[in-house]
Amino acid sequence: MNRILVLLTSLLILSFPSLTAAGPKEDVAAATQAWIAAMTSHDPERVVALYDSEAVLWGTRSPTFRDNPATVRDYFKDLRTAPPSYKVVIDEQRIRVYGDIAINTGSYTFSEVRDDKPIIRPSRFSFVYRNRDGRWLIVDHHSSAVPAPPQ
Repeated sequence: MNRILVLLTSLLILSFPSLTAAGPKEDVAAATQAWIAAMTSHDPERVVALYDSEAVLWGTRSPTFRDNPATVRDYFKDLRTAPPSYKVVIDEQRIRVYGDIAINTGSYTFSEVRDDKPIIRPSRFSFVYRNRDGRWLIVDHHSSAVPAPPQ
């Protein structure tokens, strides 16, 4: 009887995905979603906190290579003045995990409304994460605008 009870309890626990532990891919997806939420919050400090102290950033609209916390912070400072409509949405992503390093490549869309006109900027991204003490931090981030289709 005890064996049946243990078996039934085990099956019940396994049938609820929310009760099972998330894997590294899910953790990296959550770290990327935290970046999206931080960007949409318009809080540069919240965004910068997701980057490792040795992170490198090549931003979508930056002519400058950012390779230390001060220059990464400088890149995101304009979030404070972004209109309330400003947001970022992930369109697609591909996550690969290699031990304590993970790469997330995909596309996202930046959007906002200025002077009653929608501005939509589809872009591509590559995030490289490193797991430091159980936390996935961005160590490399490259973003670029999606080029216009050939005519």
